[in-house]
Amino acid sequence: MATFNGHKIKLFALNANKKLAEEISAYTEISLSQCEVGRFADGEIKLNIEETVRGHHVFVIQPTQAPVNEHLMELLIMIDALKRASAKNINVIMPYYGYSRQDRKAASRQPISAKLVANLIETAGATRVVSMDLHAAQIQGFFDIPIDNFKAMPILVEYFTEKLNGQEIVIVSPDHGGAVRAREMGNAMHAPIAIIDKRRPKENEVEIMGIVGDVQGKVAIIIDDLIDTAGTVTTAASALMAAGAKAVFAACTHPVLSGPAIQRINDSPIEELICTNTIELTEEKQSPKIKQLSVAKLLGKGILNIVQDKPLSKLFEPKH
Repeated sequence: MATFNGHKIKLFALNANKKLAEEISAYTEISLSQCEVGRFADGEIKLNIEETVRGHHVFVIQPTQAPVNEHLMELLIMIDALKRASAKNINVIMPYYGYSRQDRKAASRQPISAKLVANLIETAGATRVVSMDLHAAQIQGFFDIPIDNFKAMPILVEYFTEKLNGQEIVIVSPDHGGAVRAREMGNAMHAPIAIIDKRRPKENEVEIMGIVGDVQGKVAIIIDDLIDTAGTVTTAASALMAAGAKAVFAACTHPVLSGPAIQRINDSPIEELICTNTIELTEEKQSPKIKQLSVAKLLGKGILNIVQDKPLSKLFEPKH
């Protein structure tokens, strides 16, 4: 247990990303508290908090990455256990928000899964959620409790500014919907932007129609919030090289990297994929082309600011 400003604090890690939790613990100097997560014979989750949390401000670190259903249920059961054990506040540190891509009805008879997940977390008893680079900003409106949407942009900008210092850069959005994100990074790096004009003939298939903007002779950085099967980013990289780009890098916050993603990245002209550790990469998802930057310091500062009633906005505003 740690104490700040007279508040009793406890930090818990579930199974999704223990490495990140350990880094956050080291930065904040708040030890990870004991919690046993196991399974009954039929696969149901059983959980036991092994120390008192009564009257404590509790922080639970659990991104809902694959297997998303397992990790989401672990989180919901943990929140319920904390609520029943009389925790004063239950703060969910969920760097990657699973089910975020279904944030609206794109066709008749489709669910809004991101809203359902918000309802589940809130009903379970969470009092605050901290996430990073939500797939859609409107997800914040799905909650009636405080939700903080941290940005990895300053971390990515700092890396590329140092690595590509002095080179002519263009920031590339892989689609029209990501133009605002590309513009934000472009402003931070004092670089122009370009937009990939694409269409999807089928799910997880991408066809490049053209490139809006000048990439000739420039180092292109493709920026997105997440990369899943890597079809979009690798197809875009090939199109950028064909259009005269000097080199292509890719960047994202959440390396979902499903199915053929690693093979596609390895076979692509992408020199390096820079991502954060909101999702822990298993051994089969490692690649010499992939570099992860830690968000532990950012999230650790966020936890300390929440406890000390300090503002959070300055922690993730891009530096211009």
